Parts: sequence; C-alpha cells; structure tokens
Amino acid sequence: MGEFFSKISWGFLIIACLTLGLAPFAPPHLWEKLQMLSKGQLIRPIDWFDLFLHAAPWMLLMLKSIYSLKR
Repeated sequence: MGEFFSKISWGFLIIACLTLGLAPFAPPHLWEKLQMLSKGQLIRPIDWFDLFLHAAPWMLLMLKSIYSLKR
C-alpha cells in the first residue's frame, strides 16, 4: 500500500481535489452529497457513485498524508 501512495504525486492529488473534488464550484457538489447523506436522502445508486467520485481525491489525499506522517 505504501508503494501505491509513494507513486502518486502531491501536486496531482491537490489538483484532483480542487477540480474533481469540488466541481461544480458553487456550492461544491461534494458538500451537497454529504448533506444528502446526513439527511438520509442518498437513495439512488447514481447518488452513491457521485459521492464516491467526488470524495475519492480527498480520501486519497488524506491517506497519503497519514502514510507520509507515519514514515
């Protein structure tokens, strides 16, 4: 797993978070999906896929940060 995170560059992850992770930008789509999740409104499979798609760059960034701090 550590090899995987070491191959991903910080710049790529930051750009992915700022583009895919926040798009569309007003308001951020990820924020809307998280609000839907907290209200129990994520019912359709496309909503779950959309949440995963927009959250994936942020999760990778957090995991790479944790991995880097442990080394």
